[in-house]
Amino acid sequence: TMKGGTVFHFVTEGIEAALDRARQAAGSKDIRVGGGVATIREYLRAGLIDDLHIAMSPVLLGRGEALFDGIDLSALGYTVREHVTTPNAMHLRFHRKD
Repeated sequence: TMKGGTVFHFVTEGIEAALDRARQAAGSKDIRVGGGVATIREYLRAGLIDDLHIAMSPVLLGRGEALFDGIDLSALGYTVREHVTTPNAMHLRFHRKD
């Protein structure tokens, strides 16, 4: 538990088990998946993300993991729903077609 009451629960049984626990906790509210590139890639490949918001900042950080390497968003049913550019970032919103 963190200051302010935020509680983290670590689930080691896989992404489906983590999503099930999140759904139980959220009730009718939306669920946000947080984590690194590997976590997001797993959920994308499994088709478990309905809406994806990416904020890209024009800062070069060096090497890292490529979020979409080997992932065909179109083939997985995703389309770009919105893109907004500001001086500080480009915001891309993807939506998975049902």
